[in-house]
Amino acid sequence: MTNPDDAWERSYWVWEVLFAVAYVATALLVLFDDEPLAEQVVAEAALAALVLGYVAAGRRILRADDNPVAGTVVTGVLVVLVATAIFADTTSAFILFMACPLVFMLQEIRPSIVLTTLLILLEPVAAVVRGGWSNPSLPILLPMTAILVVFSVLAGKFTSDVIAQSSARAELIRQLEDSQAEVSRLSREAGTAAERERLAREIHDTLAQGFTSIVTLAQAIESELDTDLEAARKHLALASRTARENLAEARAMVAALAPSDLAAGSLPDAVRRAAGRLADEAGLRVECEVDSPLPQLATAAEVVLLRGAQEALANVRKHAGAETVLVRLSAVDGTVRLRVRDDGCGFSPTTPTDGFGLRGMRSRVEQVGGRLRVRSGADGGTELELEVPA
Repeated sequence: MTNPDDAWERSYWVWEVLFAVAYVATALLVLFDDEPLAEQVVAEAALAALVLGYVAAGRRILRADDNPVAGTVVTGVLVVLVATAIFADTTSAFILFMACPLVFMLQEIRPSIVLTTLLILLEPVAAVVRGGWSNPSLPILLPMTAILVVFSVLAGKFTSDVIAQSSARAELIRQLEDSQAEVSRLSREAGTAAERERLAREIHDTLAQGFTSIVTLAQAIESELDTDLEAARKHLALASRTARENLAEARAMVAALAPSDLAAGSLPDAVRRAAGRLADEAGLRVECEVDSPLPQLATAAEVVLLRGAQEALANVRKHAGAETVLVRLSAVDGTVRLRVRDDGCGFSPTTPTDGFGLRGMRSRVEQVGGRLRVRSGADGGTELELEVPA
């Protein structure tokens, strides 16, 4: 996006070319005029002082545009020098091509109109002073002066409107840039929050559940060491396998890859492994049914289904007190449906809980345009049904 200040800096040379051309042309016309030498010298001196004053101070003040007092002083000096040059030699009036735009750049619109009108009137006034009302140039100067006043006012008004519009556009651009910066900041914060929530779901659905399993198995091993060494060895093997799977999940998470269960095989295989792990760890009867073949799914949808199965099975182990669990993956009307049903104690899905599991699962499902339903009967048992578009 172009910076308005940079654009002004790049185009400023156009004004300085006009300034130089107006001065050189006026100085040459005065030099070759047939007025007395003394009057020519005064006019040339006033024009030269005008240029030197502009180069020494006016140019800097004009470009800074932040010191109204200095601008007023420069305008006053400009009016005095232009008046001096015109009263000395009326040919000097050609300097108005430079002086009038300069006044409009230094002052607000109303004082600029008044001052430029006075400057334009200087030539006929000087003609009257020098030759009286019988001056032969007056019949030409008066209508030309009227035309120049009207033209100057209209041109000045147009120039001021353009400058005001440019300033407003520059302010709008600055506000837009500030808004874009704010939007960018908010987007980064929203992205950070979303990433934190995603990591929280990943940790809850993988590492936290794995560690819970390891703790449960460790407690079982501790109680079996003195009474059932064979069962202790079996649970120790399960704890070791769960720890390795947790390690694989952690590595996959760090590498931002798909879940390790999916990386090692298909979604049905991953769901079967999760069901088998529950049967081994909790001693439940777990049935796993998968339609064949299932539609091809995006990786994000497969992750949602797998995490849903893992969360549902973890809830069965921790809360249901069930004996039998049914896990089913099926294709239904353009979707892939996961159903997990148990014969446990059930619960009320409308009762608020502090857990992250169902809330995180619902968020995952919504992100892929899916649907989640949880039903629990009055006589016990819970059914979770999760659908994602194929």
